[in-house]
Amino acid sequence: MVTISRRHFLEGAVAAPFVLSASPSFAEDDNRPNFTVAVADLPATLEPARELSNVGTRVTYSIFDTLIRRDFLGAADGGGSALKPHLATKWERVSPQELVVTLRQGVKFHNGDELTSDDVAYTFRDGRMWGDKAQIPGGKAYFGVLAGVDAVDRYTVRFRTKVPDVLLEQRLASWCSWIVNKRAYEEMGFEAYSRKPVATGPYRVVSHNPTDATVLEAFDDYFMAKPTAKRVSFKRVPELAARVAGLVAGDYDLITNVPPDQMSVVGSYPDIDVRSVVLANVHVLAFNEKDKILADKRIRQALVCSIDRQKLVDTLWQGTAVVPASHNFPEYGQMFLEGRKLPYDPEKAKALLAEAGYEGEPIVYRTQANYYTNALESGQVLIEQWKAVGINASLQVVENSAQLRGPGVQIFNWSNSTRLPDPLGAIWVAWGPAGEVQVSGMWNTAEAFNKVGYQLEAETDPAKRKALFSQLLDIWEDEAEATILYQPSEAYAIKKSIAWRPTTFYFMDLRPDNLSFGRA
Repeated sequence: MVTISRRHFLEGAVAAPFVLSASPSFAEDDNRPNFTVAVADLPATLEPARELSNVGTRVTYSIFDTLIRRDFLGAADGGGSALKPHLATKWERVSPQELVVTLRQGVKFHNGDELTSDDVAYTFRDGRMWGDKAQIPGGKAYFGVLAGVDAVDRYTVRFRTKVPDVLLEQRLASWCSWIVNKRAYEEMGFEAYSRKPVATGPYRVVSHNPTDATVLEAFDDYFMAKPTAKRVSFKRVPELAARVAGLVAGDYDLITNVPPDQMSVVGSYPDIDVRSVVLANVHVLAFNEKDKILADKRIRQALVCSIDRQKLVDTLWQGTAVVPASHNFPEYGQMFLEGRKLPYDPEKAKALLAEAGYEGEPIVYRTQANYYTNALESGQVLIEQWKAVGINASLQVVENSAQLRGPGVQIFNWSNSTRLPDPLGAIWVAWGPAGEVQVSGMWNTAEAFNKVGYQLEAETDPAKRKALFSQLLDIWEDEAEATILYQPSEAYAIKKSIAWRPTTFYFMDLRPDNLSFGRA
């Protein structure tokens, strides 16, 4: 069995350096190859701030650009957090609550419009991602800090925040920050734009059918360089066996979601590489506090203490996943809390159940079978671990996310990404007042958590921020509104002749500095 760690990339995955020079030359008949990616699922929409799922950002990352680019591939593990210019050439803090951004001149949208400050101000306007009547409520978790975005001149934008925000630059490089075309958005309307958006990215949309395929074509006026593929197709192929068969047959160039127990099998083909990273993402279990049984915190705590996470990693992930130090990750840098550990204490779980007066009431865990790698298998193990401490648990497999969170839900699986290298970009985005669990009412005892989170948002002193994060995590763990299982690995199988590196996000970077084609 091949074990591929967070720090390991198979040879042949080194990409060309970043360039902003003239486009490479191609034959007049355009002999660039097409690039076909077989994925387990596709997003319902392509509006980038509306579709923030794992499957969505994989596609939209090639259609849209951000003002600032996070240099994921600047680190060997694909999880770099340094920032570099992208649609913006520079940015400057003119006060603790003001950031002035200078745009790159001459950048073209897919419809031929030049990118200007009006497009940027429109993207981040009150009413789209923040404000009382935001079109995209999920945007508030990222940009609820904004007080205004102003076009100073054609190529200059001023961002104003309600409080000093130490993460604004990282926000502008992350989820929800893809720049839209103002004219196209207004002319097409929200729904039509969501189906065929106009942006500045290396590929523009030809067609999008979420049950079949999303097809993109090269945008040869792309400001970085001419894209290296003529056409990119994301083909929906839910069954792993069909994805593998298509890759071996040459129908697909890359496939996603290769489970650990299949990595060595798929990688044994002479012309195929398996490239894997540990994701900046955790699989979690969410508990519905509105349920009369799970309303008792002690029962939630018992569920948490019963889980042997390392056993899940060793048996289901072949050691390629990681049990993190709670909702707390090394990429936070100085904000990382040393010495934290997720609990595993079956005897404590039994004591908590007895203290709560638990008498064997049924508790049902819902999961989709294939949305997350190993979701079904981990669910089966969890049921047995809960039964071992006296919990009357059972597993229910559902078809979609609406059913997962639908009426009567007690426990469901989810994932939380570290969308910014800071607690505000992970635990606060997912579990704060703008996150879906609080919005849905599944967590209605979050007053203390929210109070500390708001303080963290406004604090700039590093030591005080770290102390506040420690308080925030203490509250979250004690409330046991959820628990983390592990950081999953994500494995891709790809033709060896193709130079491409994955990142620790689900973003699939197909820009010309990370995708090139050699001879098979």
